[in-house]
Amino acid sequence: MSSQKVSRRQFLNYTLMGVGGFMGAAMVMPMLRFAVDPALKANASGDFINTGLKISEITETPTRVDYKLKVQDGWYEAEETRTAWVYKDEGGDVVALSPVCKHLGCTVNWEGDEKHKNEFYCPCHGGRYEKNGKNIPNTPPIGPLDLYDMQEKDGVLYLGNTKTNEV
Repeated sequence: MSSQKVSRRQFLNYTLMGVGGFMGAAMVMPMLRFAVDPALKANASGDFINTGLKISEITETPTRVDYKLKVQDGWYEAEETRTAWVYKDEGGDVVALSPVCKHLGCTVNWEGDEKHKNEFYCPCHGGRYEKNGKNIPNTPPIGPLDLYDMQEKDGVLYLGNTKTNEV
């Protein structure tokens, strides 16, 4: 037995402080984890996604390629469909362009207008791009279409993030 005695008032004070501290920590920890946890998770921004398109099947005519990507926003995980326009240039190199118009973000289409053959066309405001993604002067787009980072694995095309097109 201890030689120091604890009074009833001290015992209640210690007990209430301990219970209150435990309850406060129980409330704060989930909020702290919610704020910090997504920042600590590994970032998959450098990953390349399998498009399912074989390099040997790519021609000189731009082809629309749709592929699926798993996207996580905090704790919400979804599967998102992305699109790219893929073709081989004169040198035989594969080119993958983003379909997002630089004017207002609409989706461009290859030969989307009968008047403008061999061009990407944006139906929203008449934006036009050359085959290499360069915006045609005196049309609404303010810059060229973005390019995708690409890799080839086992003869299949893998796409990564977009980057600025320097044409």
